[in-house]
Amino acid sequence: MDLRREFENPCPHLKTLSLRRSRGFYNHDQRSSEPTVTDSRGRVVRSLGMTQTLLRPEQVDDLVAQYREGATLVELASVFGVNRRTVATHLTRREVTIRRGRFDPSRIHEAADLYLSGLTLVEVGVKVGAGPQAVRRALASHGVVIRPGGRCGSRITASTAVSG
Repeated sequence: MDLRREFENPCPHLKTLSLRRSRGFYNHDQRSSEPTVTDSRGRVVRSLGMTQTLLRPEQVDDLVAQYREGATLVELASVFGVNRRTVATHLTRREVTIRRGRFDPSRIHEAADLYLSGLTLVEVGVKVGAGPQAVRRALASHGVVIRPGGRCGSRITASTAVSG
């Protein structure tokens, strides 16, 4: 069998791999030989220019306790110096049910007026202090017709969005 013919025209990925191997790219370890860095929050992992803070088990216990007492994901993320999605991941691992965004029922009329004036759910949420899905649920439960999603140019007028 003539192998030259089989490998005569390699795909771009194989060319890249071959070039990197020939230049010695894979001969050294990419990880730093420096010891791990720690600060007041605990061990810090450095990865491609992004710093991650690893929470100790007792910190996760405290995080869970504060969440059960009513703290939000954003508040806990700020307190522990991590991303809010990291907080949600820790809570999920501990089998804690994540609360949905709250919408203040006293602001439903304000939200409806803003939405019917042409603002998007995201814009209304920013003004009334709730997430877009919480605004959507609240408006839909009060009979406001939700516009179809899409580009801003496809908005319908406020008068056609009002339910009969």
